[in-house]
Amino acid sequence: MTRSSSRRGGGDAVEDRTGGLEAFLREMPKVELHVHLEGSLEPEHMFLLAARNGVRLRHATVGAAHVARGFTDLQSFLDEYYEGASVLREEPDFYELTRAYLLRAHADRIRHVEVFFDPQTHTDRGVPFGDVVSGIHRALVDARSELGISSRLIMCLLRDRSLESAERTLDAALEHLDRIVGMGLDSAEIGHPPRDFVGVFARAREAGLRIVAHAGEEGPPAYISEALDLLGAERIDHGVRCLEDDDLVARLVAERVPLTVCPLSNVRLRVFESMERHNLKKLLDRGLVATVNSDDPAYFGGYLVENFVAVQRALGLDRDDVLTLALNAVEAAFVDDERREGLRKELVCFAETWPDRARGLSAGGPT
Repeated sequence: MTRSSSRRGGGDAVEDRTGGLEAFLREMPKVELHVHLEGSLEPEHMFLLAARNGVRLRHATVGAAHVARGFTDLQSFLDEYYEGASVLREEPDFYELTRAYLLRAHADRIRHVEVFFDPQTHTDRGVPFGDVVSGIHRALVDARSELGISSRLIMCLLRDRSLESAERTLDAALEHLDRIVGMGLDSAEIGHPPRDFVGVFARAREAGLRIVAHAGEEGPPAYISEALDLLGAERIDHGVRCLEDDDLVARLVAERVPLTVCPLSNVRLRVFESMERHNLKKLLDRGLVATVNSDDPAYFGGYLVENFVAVQRALGLDRDDVLTLALNAVEAAFVDDERREGLRKELVCFAETWPDRARGLSAGGPT
């Protein structure tokens, strides 16, 4: 998405009186493209489900679980992530998990979301694939009618499991293509390159699934190239290490390949030492189709709004930067042209009418 020219004279003064740019980005309609449903499981909900399903957790209290969600790398996070996912056993559990995320998304002004789930995390524990999908899908359908949130469901393969497991998972998914629109690749990146999964992704493409892949987070830029060339990825999840390869950057810019960047996650997992060192602004300045997302919000300290606020404060993003990030997400969404245009128009209209909305906020009136 080209840099926005929607800044209006006089808007800055209004923003100063109403919390400035933070108010703008909190109220702005949004699209989220990179959120793992299992990663939205809050400790309180985890303990509730554990008690209901008879699951013994290694943490004795909710407080201890909160404390444990401090990580040194991707693997230490995954250990906690799989512990949390172990409480999800029945179809209603997946409905509740998804519903809880969607209510938070609604509060964050999210209009469209594309959610990930990891079927192997559940089927390897004996949970039927159909129960997982059914629970998630019911919540997504309800959110469309009740909250006005459109959605797409993307299953991810765990790259640290066997190829045979990936093939079985795709086999199961093929019976639910009316509910699943895409397939991705996630989990521990180092030592598990995209090239290990060429065949299963070829089958997924033949079945009509849209393709995404985690690459270039902890892994090298070469993993991004492999995801594009060998898996047929249409979007790269994370992708922040692309700046280490100028030729790759030029390709990503020329081909308008979106990057679903997750700032809080990147800092918590030590991809960057601090938010001030995050390269999101550089990605934008190089013309890359970068977006902001929450990844695993219950584990990394924030949902979509918190990610926007944190990166805006640390990097000094201006209103044009924020709007560009939001419009990039609209461009990158797996939606039809009518829905995309509707999302774009809503966002542009919001930006153009922001001074009047901001005055309403300042006066305590409707927005």
